[in-house]
Amino acid sequence: MAKRSPSRQQGYAYLWALTMVLIMSVYLAKVGETWQNRIQRAKEAELLRVGLEIKIAIKRYTENNIGDNPQTAYPKTLQDLVQDPRVQFPKRYLRKAYKDPITGEDWLYINAPGGGFLGVMSKSTAKPLKTANFTEDYSGFNEAKSYQDWRFAQWPNRGGGRR
Repeated sequence: MAKRSPSRQQGYAYLWALTMVLIMSVYLAKVGETWQNRIQRAKEAELLRVGLEIKIAIKRYTENNIGDNPQTAYPKTLQDLVQDPRVQFPKRYLRKAYKDPITGEDWLYINAPGGGFLGVMSKSTAKPLKTANFTEDYSGFNEAKSYQDWRFAQWPNRGGGRR
């Protein structure tokens, strides 16, 4: 009976090990992609929640306009929503000056006529995962090309909707 050489058996073991590494790599790539999508969806949900909270805070701020000065109609920064600078006593419309959940940076402001800002939008130009089936508050976000198209604003004389 012929004996197999050890080098030939080692070749099969090496081939088997390479196959297992390939299978594990493909599996780990899929797991990584799934986690990335899950993280992205969580950031999108946070963006929608915080954006709506800021929009409501701007609405409350403008409804409580002090005097007839149009310069005070809109806040100048998010900090104005955390502590209204127009009054001496603590008046809050927003719990804190939130950062953009997508970038972790400050928001881009949507300038208001006469000064201040009437809304915020993300600095991110990435394409959102969610592109349909938004609630009525976010109906203008359908088919957005980037997160910058998700604008959270209290539009003047339009009931607060988008565009």
